[in-house]
Amino acid sequence: MVVDDHPMWRDGVARDLTEAGYEVVATAGEGRQALRIAAAVRPDVVVLDLQLPDLPGVEVARGLGVSENPPRVLVLSASAEHADVLEAVKAGASGYLVKSASREDFLNAVRRTAEGDAVFTPGLAGLVLGEYRRLAAQPPSAAADGPRLTDRETEVLRLVAKGLSYRQIAERLVLSHRTVQNHVQNTLSKLQLHNRVELVRYAIENGLAELD
Repeated sequence: MVVDDHPMWRDGVARDLTEAGYEVVATAGEGRQALRIAAAVRPDVVVLDLQLPDLPGVEVARGLGVSENPPRVLVLSASAEHADVLEAVKAGASGYLVKSASREDFLNAVRRTAEGDAVFTPGLAGLVLGEYRRLAAQPPSAAADGPRLTDRETEVLRLVAKGLSYRQIAERLVLSHRTVQNHVQNTLSKLQLHNRVELVRYAIENGLAELD
């Protein structure tokens, strides 16, 4: 589903997605309309602009996040302001891409978002990690009081927090794609989390995310 208040941009994004083989189940130009339509069509991924005429995009993301079977949200915005990026992630966005991104980068971001990755325009991932580490309510030592992860699970978790895909993690650690998936699933189970986005937040809030 594509949500953007500019008809030409909205139609162009929908067309690119359709040509790439995705099914665009709906489009919307306003926030409240988007929430109503999403509840009816239940998209897997929502490509969301932040600047909407009736409801801020972050509020739409927050509303989508509390819906039944919430979709993954990829923000596609003209803004690269730090506050906008951080607010979008806090509201539940899986990733953040600026509109100056290439068509190839956009389609790659959609694919990775659908797979459960946290995807950011280059340069923004470090920003998000840095801001969360400064704003985290818990001290870094809090991780020691939580569930015990193996060294390998911790290593995989740190790479997940950097925004790497399963395939990239597998290549870096010289593991199979399936082994990385198993480590992530085991970690999710131990931490009682539901997806990779929640894993990223856990890593950041507990001082396990490393900045390059």
